[in-house]
Amino acid sequence: MLEVKNLTKRFGDMTAVDEMSFTIPNGQILGLIGQNGAGKSTTFRLILNFIDADSGTIFWDGEPITEEDYNIIGYLPEERGLYPKVTIEDQLIYFGRLRGKAKEEIVPLIDEWMEKFQVKGKKTDKVKSLSKGNQQKVQLIATLIHNPKLVILDEPFSGLDPVNAELLKTGILELKEKGSCVIFSSHNMENVEKICDHLIMLRDGETVLDGDVQEIRESFGRTFLEIESKLSEEELLEINGVTILDKKGDNHYLIKLDKPEIGQDIFKLALEKSDYIQIFNQQPPTLEDIFKLKVGEENE
Repeated sequence: MLEVKNLTKRFGDMTAVDEMSFTIPNGQILGLIGQNGAGKSTTFRLILNFIDADSGTIFWDGEPITEEDYNIIGYLPEERGLYPKVTIEDQLIYFGRLRGKAKEEIVPLIDEWMEKFQVKGKKTDKVKSLSKGNQQKVQLIATLIHNPKLVILDEPFSGLDPVNAELLKTGILELKEKGSCVIFSSHNMENVEKICDHLIMLRDGETVLDGDVQEIRESFGRTFLEIESKLSEEELLEINGVTILDKKGDNHYLIKLDKPEIGQDIFKLALEKSDYIQIFNQQPPTLEDIFKLKVGEENE
């Protein structure tokens, strides 16, 4: 279990991380989101002891984190760093040994991991011969091959196509099932929403949201409605507190409600027009909607 308490880091007059606290139990995934410069990468570097905190403490399994503990961490930086003229095999052996593993422990795992992430190439290929996407997969294998108990992924989905992003999501969920603590940052709110147990949103170093993903969404109210019925656009707009965001087809709309209760009025009206409503799906805002709302507050 990773515990971060009151972590603060300043660079001159700028506070990059301000009194941040969170806990990641074993087998849980924490998503860290925020605009560029919000403090996500700085948080990771503080945990990894790349830079010193001005104040605050970091605990692993209830004890202050030590140099030895860093061997059980897997870290994928936002800026990838592989040796282009070194083979995949030699590269993975090298990174494994940096984490305290013997060559004999790493070699039998290489084929398995390359198959898991569908790396296009042989383990004897030099990294420079691989596509950008396959290089990224090798970097990810280097992050995970020593079976880390704490995994830190900085923008892991960056540059991945949908197929490879799905492979990565599967890999992250497997780590969770094995009991690892996982923390990752992403600008893709859909990925965060799908796989995270807990969410922290940063704005200029400050924590502006902290909690269970679904509970955070629900706290904003079920103010988004997708409806396909016999109600026309004109009839919907006559209802006070309704804004049509998107027309998806004939009598098929995405609507923003000023208050969740308006959904009940719309449902009753739709039933008056017909006893069959093709679609009526009232949901809280997505994380992307919430992100735009919270980040936008700084400019108000």
